[in-house]
Amino acid sequence: MAFGITRAELTEWKEAVTRGDIAYLTHYWLDPRFPGITTVTKVGCKDLDRLAAWCLTHGLDPKYIHHRPPYPHFDLIGPKQRQVLLAVGLTEQLRRFRLLPLPEKSSGV
Repeated sequence: MAFGITRAELTEWKEAVTRGDIAYLTHYWLDPRFPGITTVTKVGCKDLDRLAAWCLTHGLDPKYIHHRPPYPHFDLIGPKQRQVLLAVGLTEQLRRFRLLPLPEKSSGV
């Protein structure tokens, strides 16, 4: 189940996927198969060759693409999610979903 996003954000992602763009949508997500994981980034694109190339560029195996028309996508979770979002400059999603490491507190010494 997805939560933490607006209908407009979901609509924008769907439109971008349908155009053949690489589109990112991060949301809160709970799945008992992945304890401790609370977010997922769905990277979608209707152009499966383009999506597979995107996977390879980021060191991911295209065999894990979810072939779910009309919105095929790859689910990013865990440390790789943070790494890819940083690499593509989506720091707002990292901040919004608290995926950046917290700054260390100064000891005052």
